Amino acid sequence: MDLCIDIGNSNTVIGVFDGEQLAQSFRISTHTKSTGDEVGLLIYDLLSARGISGDSVERIAISSVVPSALQSVQDGCQAFFKREPFVLRAGVKTGLSIRTRFPEEVGADRIANAVGGIAAFPRRNLIIVDFGTATTFCVVTKDKEYLGGVIAAGMRLSMEALYMRTAKLHPVPIEEPENALGRDTTQNIQIGLYLGQIGLARESIARLTQECFADDPPVVIGTGGYASLLDKEIRFDHVMPDLILQGLHIALDKNN
Repeated sequence: MDLCIDIGNSNTVIGVFDGEQLAQSFRISTHTKSTGDEVGLLIYDLLSARGISGDSVERIAISSVVPSALQSVQDGCQAFFKREPFVLRAGVKTGLSIRTRFPEEVGADRIANAVGGIAAFPRRNLIIVDFGTATTFCVVTKDKEYLGGVIAAGMRLSMEALYMRTAKLHPVPIEEPENALGRDTTQNIQIGLYLGQIGLARESIARLTQECFADDPPVVIGTGGYASLLDKEIRFDHVMPDLILQGLHIALDKNN
């Protein structure tokens, strides 16, 4: 069994691979102040609750966009699984050529998405849209070149900004609104969040396609927590919720 762990700003997603197949996946909140023992025990117990013995874990891979949480997860894996984790970062073997101005700045989550997308759609241009704490767009050529992309605030982050920076607005459930006209404050906020992401995605995809792939249209992949919610309006070519885990596992194979 291989254990793949993606540490995001809000959630940490954990996947267990049996061979090449993702057998189990679950998510926990990301905590930046947890000790290695706390994180390791939590992951170990979660696996046990799913009927997976910690002794069956042969390899571990981690991607992280939260430096303050990375060390604790590494320490926990070493303590409870007796394995030295592989950490995905710019410079390791991925098969991806990063053509940005500062390659070392490209986040591990975006590298994993690109690696997973290339494996799923070889020899195709790609635009990968990841709806997480941030909404990101990654542009990857059919020659495995990562060109760059777009970063914007995600739905939950936008909602939290409204709540924290205004006197009378409050948090709301993130869900598909029934109408474009809000009749109360909750509906107003929900519509703004929903349509804002749709407009962002449509415009970004259109402009990136025209600028980078005018003669060879890309495969557009939606991933992340809210991709399925928004797919009806944006109409991705494919929705792949586990793309980061798949890409992380492929990178693990390339480096072990």
